[in-house]
Amino acid sequence: MSKPLGFEKPLGMRDILPDVLEKQRWLEHQVKACMKQWGYREIGTPTLEYYDTVGGASATLDNKLFKLLDSEGKTVVLRPDMTAPIARVASSLLKEEPLPLRLMYTANVFRAQKNEAGRNAEFPQLGIEYIGSSSVDADAEAIALAVSVLKEAGVPVFKIAVGHIGFLEGLLEEIIEEKEDREKLKEFLYHRDYVGFRHYAKGLALPEKNEARLYELLKLRGGKELLERAEAITVNGQARKAVNNLRELWEALEAYRVEEYVLLDLNLLRSLDYYTGILFEGYAANQGFSICAGGRYDGLMAQFGRPCPATGFAVQMDSLLEAVDYQPVQNKKFLILYHANRRTEALERARALRVEKEAVVITQRKEEWAQTDFSQYTEVIDLTGGEAT
Repeated sequence: MSKPLGFEKPLGMRDILPDVLEKQRWLEHQVKACMKQWGYREIGTPTLEYYDTVGGASATLDNKLFKLLDSEGKTVVLRPDMTAPIARVASSLLKEEPLPLRLMYTANVFRAQKNEAGRNAEFPQLGIEYIGSSSVDADAEAIALAVSVLKEAGVPVFKIAVGHIGFLEGLLEEIIEEKEDREKLKEFLYHRDYVGFRHYAKGLALPEKNEARLYELLKLRGGKELLERAEAITVNGQARKAVNNLRELWEALEAYRVEEYVLLDLNLLRSLDYYTGILFEGYAANQGFSICAGGRYDGLMAQFGRPCPATGFAVQMDSLLEAVDYQPVQNKKFLILYHANRRTEALERARALRVEKEAVVITQRKEEWAQTDFSQYTEVIDLTGGEAT
């Protein structure tokens, strides 16, 4: 007979205690207010979606999906992200609205974990989707808004790393003939395994010049000056076009005055087959994981019958919570102690204090005094004749 489950939770699930949830709600308010100022409208979608639509279109790997069967035997998934559900809505309920669409969201998403390892299977995200513009200005707006969001949330030091999937794919196609080898090198970059990348590249027995071009790719991190180095290792084609796209992006970011927060990283790769152009990740100082991430995904909307370009990003609330030093507003906190025969008086005093002083007021009867921590209150109003002390 299996052991009864008392306090255990499913793998990767967690409880959020009051202090942490207060900080999370405050951050959500700050971030959403910022996004609304940029013209984004909030949208909500169901927690459950059909696997054949949203599940298949998501950038999340299939083995990370929570799959269930509904009452009709159809496979549904707990939403693994918000981009695919919003693409579905933009192609159906919002199909008559003119483009571009600027939409924002706050939602919990679900991704299965094989073992605990400190990773959550359910976690909150806040993000935006900018649907219907292929211009570099749309990419710049998404990145500039990400900067604004992190500043508004109070992240003290951060950088936005910006790459371009077209540069990676174009350069690898110029150098390596076999698609299998190109995909393997992309996989090393996706996992940031640069030692593995070098070792695999060495085993391809490429001409010395081409091998040097691959190694130079790993060094392409910095400001706009590295674009000349990037251009020098490409020929006319997809990679060269991506460099020009990044030049235009940098000019737009300078117009937004956010270039000091941006770092170009031309070996950045977030997904093996999802993003189609500029992509980016935000990192707070002293953290080894991204705090926000996004990019251009021009192929997704076509899967829902409304082909059009799109870009966006999501803020990982769990990472943001760790990056921000939050000090809650210290409202005055009153405790009113009373006996049953003075209940009406106690409740009237509490009502008046909540209105007049906008204070936190707790009323408490005699039988609850024993475990009361009086030190947490600004003032204790004793209507018991002093028996509480």
